[in-house]
Amino acid sequence: MTETPQRASVHTPHRTPAGSPSRSRNADPFPVNGMDAVVFAVGNAKQAAHYYSTAFGMRLVAYSGPEHGNRETASYVLESGAARFVLTSVIKPATEHGRFLSRHVAAHGDGVVDLALEVPDARAAYARALEQGARPLAEPHELTDDNGTVVLAAIGTYGETRHTLVERGGYKGAHLPGYVDAEPLVTPPKKRFFQAIDHCVGNVELGRMDEWVAYYQRVMGFTNMKEFVGDDIATEYSALMSKVVADGTRKVKFPINEPAVARKKSQIDEYLEFYGGPGVQHIALATSDIVHTVRGMRAAGVEFLDVPDSYYDTLGEWAGDTRVPVDTLRELKILADRDEDGYLLQIFTKPVQDRPTVFFELIERHGSLGFGKGNFKALFEAIEREQAKRGNL
Repeated sequence: MTETPQRASVHTPHRTPAGSPSRSRNADPFPVNGMDAVVFAVGNAKQAAHYYSTAFGMRLVAYSGPEHGNRETASYVLESGAARFVLTSVIKPATEHGRFLSRHVAAHGDGVVDLALEVPDARAAYARALEQGARPLAEPHELTDDNGTVVLAAIGTYGETRHTLVERGGYKGAHLPGYVDAEPLVTPPKKRFFQAIDHCVGNVELGRMDEWVAYYQRVMGFTNMKEFVGDDIATEYSALMSKVVADGTRKVKFPINEPAVARKKSQIDEYLEFYGGPGVQHIALATSDIVHTVRGMRAAGVEFLDVPDSYYDTLGEWAGDTRVPVDTLRELKILADRDEDGYLLQIFTKPVQDRPTVFFELIERHGSLGFGKGNFKALFEAIEREQAKRGNL
């Protein structure tokens, strides 16, 4: 999470899948309340905040900057339901934290620096993580103002990504001490486009996926939720492997991808090349009305991956009936998938910055706990067409 430079510097009922035992909260070695925020380091936070307000329908709720004593960075906090983004840019680096953010944007472009987790006890979570070999980034410390106290700590994960552990308790202020309430930059849509963060996907180097899966299992007590290997995610030209780790409640889900050896460069290879190493590839946003969301975001200028009409010719045969008619799915290029628990609808944006790195997924779940396995081939062929246009396939 992002704080003012005067304070310690820190970035800012479910169904258990078959084979995965349910785990009570009291028995969880690393309990989490859910995702607290996705924190981006960007070149121009004001412009990025306007983009996510306009194109994603998010509402600006809090701000920290020079006007309020933060001379080093400007941070904008946007929300849509429970989903929270923090967009931070450096004004004038004066500390190691500011220099890190400047280097991060120069090396990676706009990207995610922090997948912050809300926890009931930041000190206990941090102690548990270090006991299990986590890389410490910030020791537990308190931030206090008239609205209460927040306890923060931070540990490292793949690449330069971190997990800030946020204990909010009864804090009533604007995001964190050091932030002030802010008015929306634009009028938000009457019906929000999405209401929560469904999952966050990380890309790591060839041969390191299992290492990071084991890290989450050991450090946070996460369990394997799904895995996709071999021909699960492969086309004629490229392939990747993916495993999904999640906390005991399935509120926090982290798919981790690595490239697989194939004839041509995969989307993971392209990401690693242009991002300059491992990092967060995409954020999936949960929506209750994907048709409304896609229409609204597309009208605001968001570009989505295209899917050939032939995908929809047989969709009903294996996806079955869904809330949205096939003709509407075809019109909007929305994908559908069904598993033993139900079905889901999903669509993916193109990268939202000049580098072919970070993009977003919109997902509407109806019982399914999956990630669209039946769509992998169509999705990855769509990504390959975009790679070919960029000359990166």
